[in-house]
Amino acid sequence: MEQKDFILREIEKIGMIISAIQQKFFGEKQDQSVPIEKQLVDLKEMLVSKANFDLDKFMSLNIEGSNEYISSFKGFSVENIEYLADCISEICCRDSDGGSKKYLEKTLELYELCNLKSRTYSLERETKIETIKNTL
Repeated sequence: MEQKDFILREIEKIGMIISAIQQKFFGEKQDQSVPIEKQLVDLKEMLVSKANFDLDKFMSLNIEGSNEYISSFKGFSVENIEYLADCISEICCRDSDGGSKKYLEKTLELYELCNLKSRTYSLERETKIETIKNTL
């Protein structure tokens, strides 16, 4: 029972961290004076410090490695994986280094992982997948 409570707390913690990151970096009140590159560095540092999640490492992994890396975190439920995919999708829209295709591919992998793990069909997720596939 105690282990189950711990896992539930971890799921909530990861969800709150990703939601806070999305709000801070992609919310309506964006600080236009801060360059996008600096925002990305801050976002990556925040993921590492708050969730021990290394976005650069994650981005460099293949599909199997990505799935294993995500699975190594107890707090990544289907909802949290989808939040992370949404967050990476936002990064893709802001990346000026030409790495947007890499971010889109990783986002697609995450949405497909959500489909594999979820017991519920999500029309919204499928729409996002189709949009990404059409973009690629």
